[in-house]
Amino acid sequence: MSDLFITLAVLGAVWGVVSSIVITSFLSKRGVKINLLFFKILVLKYIHQYHRITMEEKGKPGPWFYSYIISMNLALVFAIAGIALK
Repeated sequence: MSDLFITLAVLGAVWGVVSSIVITSFLSKRGVKINLLFFKILVLKYIHQYHRITMEEKGKPGPWFYSYIISMNLALVFAIAGIALK
């Protein structure tokens, strides 16, 4: 049973990475300079910028913002459940 939760945690983390890549692509098209060397450190900054820009353009956060937040939270919950069941 714990293997199932660990697998779900990994899938959630992978989806979070995909979301962050799409977010940085969106920002790059809008003229924001993306620092690939420090991407892991700056990813939360980029997500905040995406949230701010989409709020200004559409009046609500873009769908990839929620995709990132939900996937990372699910990855955390599944990882904790998988470790607890070991």
